[in-house]
Amino acid sequence: MQHDKNHVDPILTAIINGDRHLSLRAKINQLSKIRVGAVSYLNTKPLLFGIRKHPVFAEIALTEDYPSKIAQMLVDDEIDIGLVPVATTLRLKEWHIHSDYCIGSDGAVASVCIFSEVQMPEIKSVYLDYQSKTSVNLAKVLLKEYWKKDVEFIDATGEDFREQINGTTAGVVIGDRALEQRKKSKYIYDLGEAWKKYTGLPFVFAAWIANKKLPDKFITAFNEANALGFNSMEEVIKENQFIPFDLRTYYTSCISYKLDEEKKKGLKLFLEKLENLSKT
Repeated sequence: MQHDKNHVDPILTAIINGDRHLSLRAKINQLSKIRVGAVSYLNTKPLLFGIRKHPVFAEIALTEDYPSKIAQMLVDDEIDIGLVPVATTLRLKEWHIHSDYCIGSDGAVASVCIFSEVQMPEIKSVYLDYQSKTSVNLAKVLLKEYWKKDVEFIDATGEDFREQINGTTAGVVIGDRALEQRKKSKYIYDLGEAWKKYTGLPFVFAAWIANKKLPDKFITAFNEANALGFNSMEEVIKENQFIPFDLRTYYTSCISYKLDEEKKKGLKLFLEKLENLSKT
């Protein structure tokens, strides 16, 4: 693997500094691992379940965080592959999708929505969740092209923005927090559902994207690991209890994990719209 010469890997730093908590063999083994980043949301649990159960787990160094953080790590070459928002590809000099699995939807997704106390025609401003650029950009595309809305956008900088969803101010909320927000807000505009109605295509929120070509043997094993998780849904549900929303419904009806040809068409269309959006 090639790394930015200006970037110092934390594990390499540990070796240089003689970290006594790791044996020399352990340090060398860490350096040879492929650095993988993943989103720490409920929707990634099935895929990560398979990765942890598969022998490929011994070949990786796994980091979990919220989407935009993992995306930045991929851009900065702090990881080699990440389950990142697809808009990240516009910031990469080189990128490859290395799995047949993704975080997608073919209709309502439940966990990526615009929440409001008033109906869409009355919304005047929208808070934008800081945790994912893809969801924020999807909201911008749909507000402009589908709902024909010209609103003020407010970049959220912390969790308190959800308390500001009131009156004519709405908010884009994603992930597990969106599933909780469904219990609080009067009006819910599901972005997966709106995209499907607008384009007739499914949507890809995040995919396994690498910033360099990875070994074919690893890609094959990594894909097998994702498949293992996908086919172990009942075990995943048992391991992850979540009161605000039924996980069986979420995993089997809301999230669509297979990166098929229709999703690739939806992904291509979205990236084209993003490029057009950046020009306006």
